[in-house]
Amino acid sequence: MSEMTRMWKIVIGVGAVALAASAASAAYAQAAPADRATPKNFNWEIKDGKRVPKGDRQVNADGSWREEIRQGKCVTVKEKSAAGEYKETRKCD
Repeated sequence: MSEMTRMWKIVIGVGAVALAASAASAAYAQAAPADRATPKNFNWEIKDGKRVPKGDRQVNADGSWREEIRQGKCVTVKEKSAAGEYKETRKCD
């Protein structure tokens, strides 16, 4: 009977160590990408693990903004008014 108790204590101990190690590695994996930033001269940035093109955003005093992003022959224009209305248009030549 004591051998079974001892075996279960070992199994639970190993499981607890494995759980703690996996939690620590997950916390490290989430913190690591925040340390790395895309350099300013790149024309893209990383969002949700994907490469997203950067645009030149012009922000006005009232909080509205306009951003143009060029991808090949196409231009995407993103606009947001001071009232919060968002509009996105795409033109291809």
